[in-house]
Amino acid sequence: MRVFTYQDRNYQVDFADFLINSHEWDENFAAGMAPKTKILNGLTEAHWKVIYSIRDHYKKFGACPLVYQTCKNNQLRLRDLRDLFPTGYQRGACKLAGLTYREGFLGFSELPESEQGAATLELEKTYEVDALGFLMQPSSWDRNFAVFKAHELKLPGKLTDKHWQLIDYLREYWNQNHVVPTVYDTCEALNLEIEVLESLFPDGYHRGAVKIAGLRFR
Repeated sequence: MRVFTYQDRNYQVDFADFLINSHEWDENFAAGMAPKTKILNGLTEAHWKVIYSIRDHYKKFGACPLVYQTCKNNQLRLRDLRDLFPTGYQRGACKLAGLTYREGFLGFSELPESEQGAATLELEKTYEVDALGFLMQPSSWDRNFAVFKAHELKLPGKLTDKHWQLIDYLREYWNQNHVVPTVYDTCEALNLEIEVLESLFPDGYHRGAVKIAGLRFR
């Protein structure tokens, strides 16, 4: 836990500058944190509209909205959101709104065939996860974990080639950069529209795709 100070006001934040207590949020926090999210010329009306839509959703439903919901609520395409919040949805818009994906947790797939034939699920294998169900050690991930996590999240149907393409991209990106790519980077790299991502992972980019890939924002 650290202290972020702006205009003589102190805020308790975590190691990644997310506000610890969302109820302590005010516009001063967002304005002061904006440069840390690569918004260097101040927050515009368009920024505030998104920030307050996120705050309003949280007040109404007790959860940080998914990126899909925020785009729809503000009639934005993903590229529009990226122009406003270049560091990402969670690490940009939600951070400035004083929230994270954590504000949203109160809540049979089969493996694709391998070259040797159908893969077998290991029913007795165990994994260490945190209180929100995210894998603690990305290196312990395997496709067995992905299958059961998808089942736990009640992902419609089974993991298709499109699911695995995205999951494998996340894993490869993590292995090379040791950071989770933003939703912008993932959609751009795989040429995905936000609506397609939503259909693949209804629980959200981080709470769905990233979690199934055995990763988490740190």
